[in-house]
Amino acid sequence: MKPNNKFQQQVVEVSKTLPAITNEQIQWGYDNAIEYLGYRSKKGIVTCAKCGHSWQGEGELITTILGCDCPNCKSKLTVKATAKRTFNDSYYMTVIDTHKGYQVLRTIMLGYTSKIGELPKYRASEVTQRWIASDGKYCTFARLRQTMGTMYYDSWIFHTPLELRQEIDVYNRIYTGAVYPKQKLIPELKRAGYKKALYNQKPLDLFRILLTDSKAETLIKAKQAKLLKRIMDSGWKNIDNYWQSIRICIRNNYKIKDATLWCDYIDLLRFFGKDLRNAKYVCPDNLKAEHDRYVAKKAKADAQLEIEKQLAKEDSFREAKAHYAQYMVMRSHLDNTQNINPIYSKRYA
Repeated sequence: MKPNNKFQQQVVEVSKTLPAITNEQIQWGYDNAIEYLGYRSKKGIVTCAKCGHSWQGEGELITTILGCDCPNCKSKLTVKATAKRTFNDSYYMTVIDTHKGYQVLRTIMLGYTSKIGELPKYRASEVTQRWIASDGKYCTFARLRQTMGTMYYDSWIFHTPLELRQEIDVYNRIYTGAVYPKQKLIPELKRAGYKKALYNQKPLDLFRILLTDSKAETLIKAKQAKLLKRIMDSGWKNIDNYWQSIRICIRNNYKIKDATLWCDYIDLLRFFGKDLRNAKYVCPDNLKAEHDRYVAKKAKADAQLEIEKQLAKEDSFREAKAHYAQYMVMRSHLDNTQNINPIYSKRYA
């Protein structure tokens, strides 16, 4: 894809000098991003997929549920009882990098083929790069994917080059995987308060919000990380529904320990028309007790509303029934009139 604007042109140019992923990073992925299996035979022999070591396992139920550690390489194994001899699996890892003023999220697909009695064979390929500017603009470099004859959106064609691609939702659905611990950050992210914690968010989403909305920076620096995570989970645009109340909490040094409960509590206060800028309401000493009290109050209000709706339906039914009865009386009167007066009947038939 050819660059469509100046930003994309600049990224394409600087991407030419981006260093390759290092062997140290790839090895970390092999050790930490891959979930290794322990293959258990019918005789209870467990074979480590990572180092090939075999040993007599404990009870089948224990090893299958809890897994085990390989006594040779000390790897944590997920035990699987199977008669298969060869296995293939793939995993993702992400390296958070910088290059010439851009934040770069580099996603690598790791794969291994293991065969009982042999050491596994590994493979690694960088499949996507998300380039983020200091103002939050971003673009994506990726390899081509196999889109015909397969249901998997991450079936990469590994021999194709990493090139600028059109933004589609598929790239947002690619799993981030394990994140390499040695992160490189642009100064703007450091100033925004980011300190390597992703709060269970995709790096692209978190970084762009931190670079474009000072509210996210405020939440991190005020140590309201749980609230940041809760609002991002529900959609960052919802921040405006709580922001005035959040400012009151920060001003009063009120730490929100249960963000989900607090947001639901604020929604209840809004329903009952309470002042969302009053610390008396938004900073309760016992959040759960106040939340439960308003939940009960809301349930009572909903029940009353349902009764009123039911009564309104009954009134509507009675009114309709009365109109129908009146219509039937008029119809009966008209029929009697037609039977009595043939001329009238002929004229209005």
